[in-house]
Amino acid sequence: MKSYGKVILVLVLIWRTDVVIGGKSQPQDTVSVSLPGDIILGGLFPVHEKGEGASPCGPKVYNRGVQRLEAMLYAIDRVNNDSNLLPGITIGVHILDTCSRDTYALNQSLQFVRASLNNLDTSIFECSDASSPLLKKNASSGPVFGVIGGSYSSVSLQVANLFRLFHIPQISPASTAKTLSDKSRFDLFARTVPPDTFQSVALVDIIKNFNWSYVSTIHSEGSYGEYGIEAFHKEASERHVCIAAAEKVPSAADDKVFDAIISKLLKKPSARGVVLFTRAEDARRILHAAKRANLTHPLHWIASDGWGKQQKLLEGLEDIAEGAITVELQSEIIEDFDRYMMQLTPLSNQRNPWFAEYWEDTFNCAIKNSSEDNSTNHERKVICDDNLRLSEKVGYEQESKTQFVVDAVYAFAHALHHLHTDLCTQNNENEGGQQSHHAHSESVWYRKPVVDIHSQACPDMASYDGKDFYNNYLLNVSFVDLAGSEVKFDRQGDGLARYDILNYQRLDNSTGYQYKVIGKWFNNLELNLETVVWNKEQEMPTSACSLPCKAGMIKKQQGDTCCWICDSCEPYEYVYDEFTCRDCGPGLWPYPDKLSCFALSIQYMSWNSLFAIVPMIVALIGITMTIFVIVLFAKNHDTPLVRASGRELSYTLLFGILVCYCNTLALIAKPTIGSCVLQRFGIGVGFSIIYSALLTKTNRISRIFHSASKSAQRLKYISPQSQVVITSSLIAIQVLITMIWMIVEPPGTRFYYPDRTEVILKCNIQDMSFLFSQLYNMILITICTVYAIKTRKIPENFNESKFIGFTMYTTCIIWLAFVPIYFGTGNSYEGFSKHQFLIYTYVLYILTSYT
Repeated sequence: MKSYGKVILVLVLIWRTDVVIGGKSQPQDTVSVSLPGDIILGGLFPVHEKGEGASPCGPKVYNRGVQRLEAMLYAIDRVNNDSNLLPGITIGVHILDTCSRDTYALNQSLQFVRASLNNLDTSIFECSDASSPLLKKNASSGPVFGVIGGSYSSVSLQVANLFRLFHIPQISPASTAKTLSDKSRFDLFARTVPPDTFQSVALVDIIKNFNWSYVSTIHSEGSYGEYGIEAFHKEASERHVCIAAAEKVPSAADDKVFDAIISKLLKKPSARGVVLFTRAEDARRILHAAKRANLTHPLHWIASDGWGKQQKLLEGLEDIAEGAITVELQSEIIEDFDRYMMQLTPLSNQRNPWFAEYWEDTFNCAIKNSSEDNSTNHERKVICDDNLRLSEKVGYEQESKTQFVVDAVYAFAHALHHLHTDLCTQNNENEGGQQSHHAHSESVWYRKPVVDIHSQACPDMASYDGKDFYNNYLLNVSFVDLAGSEVKFDRQGDGLARYDILNYQRLDNSTGYQYKVIGKWFNNLELNLETVVWNKEQEMPTSACSLPCKAGMIKKQQGDTCCWICDSCEPYEYVYDEFTCRDCGPGLWPYPDKLSCFALSIQYMSWNSLFAIVPMIVALIGITMTIFVIVLFAKNHDTPLVRASGRELSYTLLFGILVCYCNTLALIAKPTIGSCVLQRFGIGVGFSIIYSALLTKTNRISRIFHSASKSAQRLKYISPQSQVVITSSLIAIQVLITMIWMIVEPPGTRFYYPDRTEVILKCNIQDMSFLFSQLYNMILITICTVYAIKTRKIPENFNESKFIGFTMYTTCIIWLAFVPIYFGTGNSYEGFSKHQFLIYTYVLYILTSYT
């Protein structure tokens, strides 16, 4: 039932394919390369270019396709003549032309399937001598064991779905579509090249290396272009490369379509880099459209291996393509293959029915014995000389995928060799592992004749299941190829990812052009920027929607993610990321590059500041004079003058003045916990000592003269001891207030920021708390002033009250001026700050008190 299902499926596929390619049934006896052998390998190569309209094949041969076909024949010859590889077994071929069209390739591939269905089961037959019958071997009577091809990913996608139904393993030397790695869909597909995932990463690496962030893309319709550009877009997005325009080339595109694509690219003038993920013929037509557009500023092409390093693709378009960066699978030149190709002629290469066309196209001549169909060509072309040979002089160059075609053939050969060892050899104890250390024999190109009687291929080998062969043998091969490169497959059947990065350059002192290797990619990019040549530009061009923002500026998006305007951060902000400014915070300032912040220098009044020197000098003079007076008082302690001045209160007053002068130094010193404690005690307690003593004196004088006018009775609490107790009590109140202040607002330091550029170290004293701490002293001053006014008319012998009155008047005036000025002034350290104003006012207080 399973076989009948396959037959029905094949019939349906034949019908559908005929419809797709024009509604006409294609002749099944198509031209092919057929060589008999014990094991037949199929081949699918684009020998002709894609036809137009209903015709599946174009009239022109495809240079790359012919070379790949010959590479397969070359590799088959080498294997068949290698005594160490598949000895006694001949590999035959059945090679078909896909004409670069997926639907036609599917139709062609049905020949391989039809051969499998027509294969007779010889187990039901027996010869007269009781031996098993042997089938006549030729390239089309037996089934293909495996297939080399196709080239285009779209072709491989179509035929792989067919081959898997009939367990025919397939190795492609050129198909790179990412989806072919999906083993759930393409479980018998392998390739000697890597998937486009790696190529897309390489292309983005190149763009990032050029510091480009805004590019356009063009891709061909079909699996190669669509899957490739999808992988590129994904990688580009992850690495912040924006796509300005993404254009697709339809399969049946004409010149108008290509002109429209170029017009759309020109609408994005900032995106001067254009990534091509196209088939070779599409790339050429894009260049033609660019040439017709007569570009003022050239586009800079970054192309996938669909363009690669093909010379014929750029004939007549060299000026447009100059400077193009292309990616090509890293391959080595097989010199022996060049020798093989250079000895071929149409006469000696009869096995390849398309070689005559290739020969005529290469030399632009007509072969004498060509068919009548080419009679018109004879009229236009000269007859080919028999001495013509392929060489570099006539434009021959080894195609880049040649190595991978040869590797694909050898992969089948090594896998078949191991299969033969396991199935057909009785004594295989000495055979071990899948790793091949096979040494290649000398080059032999002639075709070994097939002699069935000497074949070492056993029936089990020919009928071995293709799926088991693929999983157990083909994926496990590992060998060194003719170019010295390692060949092996991963579990998805993919080859190793190695790429050359090429630059299309004009030859020095010449009108010719060449592809020059400027870098390599193997997991990461190695690129020599100094050797890159650009089209009509000396310096590396820019491909960016917006230029990078300068230091201290951020991006503000404008449409596309790669398009923005630059906006400056505030002077105190730094660039947190490319879209955000962040405040450095108090006490911090951004570096010139705006990438981070540094701590501003902490400012406080230094001893060598002019603002500190002046009050220090006054304070030192005051301290000196006060000590001098104290010493003078002490020496004249018992004199009538000292006693009459109120000796005890005078000492108290002088001590208070000394404390205030000394506190000036605490106010100037660098704020610390200790200096801040001294400041609080010094300012509050120092003044309270002075004004408590003055209040006690003026109160005593006022009471004496007020009571003298009413009574002669001696007053209480006017003795020196009583005066000291009263003064001490008044001072104790201020000490208590200061202690409470210490508890409510613990002493310490804090940073003060008058603006974003300054950091001032201050004692942790709030303006209002400082005012409240002086409220008690204000009360003492006010009461003292009242008593001074009341005692202003006493006799001249008690003129001390007049001086006290003068002191209190000036103190009140200073206080009345101090409060609004102190609370209304700014806090700039560079100018006259509150702290400095406090010091100068404080010194002035002391001077008035001293007076």
